Amino acid sequence: MAASCSFYDAVLAPLGGTRVLEVGEAVGFGVPPWPTFWIAPRSTGEGFRESHIAFRAPGRRAVSAFFDAAVEVGAEVLHEPRVWPEYHAAYFGAFVRDPDGNNVEAVSHAPG
Repeated sequence: MAASCSFYDAVLAPLGGTRVLEVGEAVGFGVPPWPTFWIAPRSTGEGFRESHIAFRAPGRRAVSAFFDAAVEVGAEVLHEPRVWPEYHAAYFGAFVRDPDGNNVEAVSHAPG
């Protein structure tokens, strides 16, 4: 949990997100006053199933800042920031792996 909280503290800051609420072992992130994304220790099931988590960025600079923050905290790089024309002409995204092994993306849909 500590590594995941540190990761999301770092990568969500360039997108305007922050740690908003802690309830028991669960931590909510978002834009105050309400969390829009939660993490918590797994309490049921076995094994691991990778999730793809995408966060909307206000522009390409924010996507690049998200990426730089992720690299700074040691995240595995999946895809550096770039345009993904197979999604649409203005889709600009970067993909990294969080400490739990999930594929985490920041994406901007704004042109240039």
